[in-house]
Amino acid sequence: MRLPNVRLFRGQRAQATTNATIDGHHPPGEEGPQREVLTFQQALESQLFSEASQMLIQREERLFGEITEAEVLVHHEEEKEKLAVDYAELEGRVLQTLEVSLIPEEVSSEALTSAVKAIIQEVDQDLRWKQRTWIPPAWRPRCWKKLHDEKLRSLVEQRMDNPSTPPPSGKWSSIQADIQSLGRQLKEDLLWVVEVVKICYPHQLDICNFYAKLYHQNLSSRLRKIAEFMLDNRDCIFLLRWVNEYYPEILQKPELAGEIDAAALGKLLPDDLLEPLEEQFLSKQQDELTTCVGRVLEGAKEKWTKGEEPTREDNCFVSPVAYDIIQVVHGMVTSAAKIIGDLPKAQIITNPLKELMQRFRSFHNDIIKQNKPNSRSFIKANLGCIEQFSDVFQKKSHLFPEDVQTSCVLILNEMKQSGHTFLLKPVHDALKPQYRKLGTSWLNKTTFETLHDSIVEKVQDLKGSTEASHEKLIGQLHQEVTAEYVKRLLKGEVKLKDREQQLKAFNTVKSDAESLHELFSKLGSKEDWLKEILIKIGEVLKLQDCASIQMEVVSLGTAFPDLSERHVSALLKLKTNFSRSNRRAVKETLKEALEVTSCTNNHPFFRSVQV
Repeated sequence: MRLPNVRLFRGQRAQATTNATIDGHHPPGEEGPQREVLTFQQALESQLFSEASQMLIQREERLFGEITEAEVLVHHEEEKEKLAVDYAELEGRVLQTLEVSLIPEEVSSEALTSAVKAIIQEVDQDLRWKQRTWIPPAWRPRCWKKLHDEKLRSLVEQRMDNPSTPPPSGKWSSIQADIQSLGRQLKEDLLWVVEVVKICYPHQLDICNFYAKLYHQNLSSRLRKIAEFMLDNRDCIFLLRWVNEYYPEILQKPELAGEIDAAALGKLLPDDLLEPLEEQFLSKQQDELTTCVGRVLEGAKEKWTKGEEPTREDNCFVSPVAYDIIQVVHGMVTSAAKIIGDLPKAQIITNPLKELMQRFRSFHNDIIKQNKPNSRSFIKANLGCIEQFSDVFQKKSHLFPEDVQTSCVLILNEMKQSGHTFLLKPVHDALKPQYRKLGTSWLNKTTFETLHDSIVEKVQDLKGSTEASHEKLIGQLHQEVTAEYVKRLLKGEVKLKDREQQLKAFNTVKSDAESLHELFSKLGSKEDWLKEILIKIGEVLKLQDCASIQMEVVSLGTAFPDLSERHVSALLKLKTNFSRSNRRAVKETLKEALEVTSCTNNHPFFRSVQV
């Protein structure tokens, strides 16, 4: 910002830097055109403020640079007074130029550039006088940088007081119209600063960020006053959007982003004013969510109460409950995250879901309890909803606080289990005669074939839910049939007295495991791990030496850690030629293995097998 310090001597006449030819001819003996020396007034009229400033500085140096104030008073009083008047006139012209720097129709970039140079020159002259030991003129320091800053601040205030863009018409409140006009004025002026004003200033003055700070402070002050009033919900939302969405978008425009440090500006409103607005907005959104979800649930309940069937799509019963609620939640949270600029805060909107999911569960349980003619189809439709909800909580967990997610997933799992139990009970009731035979004549191949055929027949009644929920329903049936098979086997009504019977038992169990796996895989089950359980049990029946049996039981126990000593005892008692001491040794080995092994199996099985 410092200009080169040119030493001026007393009596030296000031020379202008702007040249003009007098008549277009060269005087004899000269190489170039004769240069005309502009007067101070001519420089002012031509808006050559930098040159005019240089003239005054040179005059000031001639008067004050190397003589005392007393000498000036005695010999140069008239010239001193004229210099003071000229400085005042130059100052006025420079401030007038700054005054119109944001008005495209009136500003001259050349004049503004010259005015800025004059300001810098005057700042440098103030500094030179500060470094001297003798008394400066009465008008020093002139503090033109301070005048410049104050003028721009005043200019911004005037433009924000009287926006050139008229308030928008339509369904706008007076508050919304005012904020919108202020925002447009800010955007237009900052774009003008970046595109035009910036080139008139040296880089070190960082004029773009200076203007951005002035507009930011001005808009912030106005919005603070608005925020202090009790706003209705529409105005509250609009104000929040301006603070957190629209204003940042203006600063992120490509034309501005490279010139303005938005992070340094901070937020338009402080936390003590933002937080009440956010609480008002979020509370209203929670109320709207509760109302919307309540309306969706009531619609489904009314349809069930009237005895109607759910809608069918692709031969599946479907319900709009999950889709409608998911759309509402996603839209609200996504929008709120933009409005308040904070996703974790926006997640608070979903807090009512904990209670709303309980209402959904109550409706679900009423359907089961009352068991109306349309109850089975509604439960099948609900299972589809449960899958949709579960998918959202897993894949879009960013929409929910952790406690809401945990609570809702727990409720959904309970609903799925109760729905499965309700739909599968008639199937198990029909299969009970075959289950009983498994316990008495399970080595007979015909017994299992009858069970197999009955399963094929009864699962037809389970059709009607969506593909994903039907897969899980069939998988649950697969697990429960397998558990029933193991339970009947461990009852011990058939004893295996020798190696031959035990080998036959292994082949039968292995064959049944493969048949069950093939059957349920065709039906849609993905529970391939159930086959492994039966084959491992068959291996224990086949093996003869204690060490091999120990290894197989440990393998079964580490794969399925809910295997208990009672299960192991029941299994080993089928082998009547296996001594009590050997049984005790196998159980001890399993106990020791489970104590040192960390098991991560997510498929509990043996807890459902009562022995």
